Amino acid sequence: MKGMMWLAWRQQRLTILIGTAVLAVCAGWVVYRRSEMVSLIDATGWVPCPGWNGGCESLDTFRIMDGNTTGIRVLGTLGLALPALIGVFWGAPLIGRELETGTFKLALTQGVGLRRWFAARFGLAALCTLLASAVVAALVAWWWAPIANTLDGPYWHDPSLYNATGPAAPACALFALTVGTLAGLLVRRVVPAMAAAFVAIGTAMAFVTFFRRSWIDPETRITPGMTPKRPVGSAWSTGEFGYLTPDGREHSIWNVCQTSGEELRRCMAEHDFVARYHKVYPSSDFWTFQWIDTALYAGGAALLLAVTFSVLRRRTA
Repeated sequence: MKGMMWLAWRQQRLTILIGTAVLAVCAGWVVYRRSEMVSLIDATGWVPCPGWNGGCESLDTFRIMDGNTTGIRVLGTLGLALPALIGVFWGAPLIGRELETGTFKLALTQGVGLRRWFAARFGLAALCTLLASAVVAALVAWWWAPIANTLDGPYWHDPSLYNATGPAAPACALFALTVGTLAGLLVRRVVPAMAAAFVAIGTAMAFVTFFRRSWIDPETRITPGMTPKRPVGSAWSTGEFGYLTPDGREHSIWNVCQTSGEELRRCMAEHDFVARYHKVYPSSDFWTFQWIDTALYAGGAALLLAVTFSVLRRRTA
């Protein structure tokens, strides 16, 4: 390693080494806790109850879930917070500190082109960001796998699971890094840039989370008459329940027939309802949501990176 890559490494090595140490500790903790959980599963012969079907509670279930679901959610929350941490504490100072102190001028007077200087600094940060977020996502998914989508276990749509696993997690982290980098370039002072990056990243993540269920249509599960409804299982319920008339019109349960048993039968007959419906997103939609989120974050990162280089070139001309 030499030249600009050596300089980029020297300036960022403390952040990289601290991050590596934290990841190593997390990995060791996950390996220990997961092996403990798997040993307990093997010893008890525990058979998981898939999804929210009820009737599967047992002492073994509580013993296996106790502590593990909390630990998985804690690690998942770390994965959820990782993009903001990267954008604020790595992205914002990446270029912002150079501009604030004026040290970038020294580098550019040493015969180093602007493209090479920026590519080395951002490229190293981006590579480490992708690796770190991918490792955290893999650890969360690996620990979660034995109890995934089981009764009392975390489900795929749990925010601490969904946002910390899959390809969207590294894409979000890269997006956050570019947001922080651009904030540092525009503000030119590290502390205000960190605050701006935090707000921007939080807003973007909240936007994607809030509108996620608008990307695709849910599955409508129809139950004829008073037939027992299909269990929710591992699906993500939209909270939309109701009744259907013979012509297929939907009537929300929040407006009519909020009863059960014989009263429900009479209410349905009075309103000429022939079936009940429930709208859900099945667990197979996990990957559809993930790839849409990945495209949004990756596209945003590419756009912001282009804007960053354009602004940098003008300000250092």
